[in-house]
Amino acid sequence: MQIVRHSEQTLKTALISKNPVLVSQYEKLDAGEQRLMNEAFQPASDLFGPITLHSPSDWITSHPEAPQFFSDPYGKTPSPDKCSIYIQSIGSLGNTRIISEEYIKWLTGYCKAYFYGLRVKLLEPVPVSATKCSFRVRDILEFLKKKKPEDALCVVGITVIDLYPRDSWNFVSGQASLTDDIPFFGVGIFSFARYGSDFYSMCYEGKVKKLKKTSSSDYSIFDNCYVPEITSVLLLRSCKTLTHEIGHIFGLRYCQWLACLMQGSNHLEELQCAIGFSIALVRWIDDESSDTPGATPEHSQWIVKCLAVLQK
Repeated sequence: MQIVRHSEQTLKTALISKNPVLVSQYEKLDAGEQRLMNEAFQPASDLFGPITLHSPSDWITSHPEAPQFFSDPYGKTPSPDKCSIYIQSIGSLGNTRIISEEYIKWLTGYCKAYFYGLRVKLLEPVPVSATKCSFRVRDILEFLKKKKPEDALCVVGITVIDLYPRDSWNFVSGQASLTDDIPFFGVGIFSFARYGSDFYSMCYEGKVKKLKKTSSSDYSIFDNCYVPEITSVLLLRSCKTLTHEIGHIFGLRYCQWLACLMQGSNHLEELQCAIGFSIALVRWIDDESSDTPGATPEHSQWIVKCLAVLQK
C-alpha cells in the first residue's frame, strides 16, 4: 500500500481558480463554508485525505496521464436552455417495480444534491431489447445520444447488464464523454452489475449455469437476468459512479490530487475510498430507524465532521 500526498502549496496551485466569477462566489460564502473548502489544503485534514494506492493494478498506476489543474480549459457549463441531467434506466433495476423505483428515487435525490441548481429528470425506462445493440459501451452511447432531449445537458444510462468498452476488456463499470469534440459528448452509461456485496463470492447467484447460444437479435436472455439486492453499499457505489461519470461530461479528468470522487477505479477498494456527498448519509443521520438503505458508520462520521467544521 502506498500513500500519494501532495503539499499544501501544490494543492492550492492545482485546485484554486483565479476565475473572477468563481473568486467572487467564494468570497460570498460564509466563514464556515470557506473553512470547509479550505480543509482540502490542510495536510492533517480528516475530511480530504491523500490518495491510497492499494496495488499496481490501481487506476492511477495502470493508466498514467497528465494531471488536470483547475485552470485547464476543459469543461461544459450549463446554459439556460441546457441545464437538465436526464437519467435513463435500461432493463430491470430491481426484483420488483417498487424496489426499482426506490433505487431510481435515491439516485435522483443524490444527483440533485450533488449538482445543486440543475434539474434532474427521468426518461421513460426501456427494456434491454430497445437498445438493439450489444453492451459494448460505444453502442450504448449511440443509443443514448438518439434519446437526448433538447434541454439536456447530458443523459446518463443505468443498467444491471455488464458493460465492456472493447474486445480486450472483460468489463467496465461506466464510461462518459470528456470533451465536446467526440461523437458522444453529453452522454454516459454505468452498470451496477458488480456492485453487489456477493459478486466476487463463490455463492454469487448470478453465475451463468448453462451456456446458451443466441442470435445477436435475441434479447430474451436478459428477460430474467439476476439483479443484485439493493443494499446501502450498492446504493452508495452507484451514487458515486453516477456522479463520477457526469463529472467527466463536465470536463473533469481523473483526479490525482486527493481521495476524490473523480479518482479512477479499477476495483471496489478504490471506489470505496472516493469521497462523495450522499443523500443516503444525511438521511441515515436524521432517521436511524428508517427502513431505507443508510450509510456505513465511517461515512456518517465523515458527514458529522463536515457539519462540525461548518458550525465552528
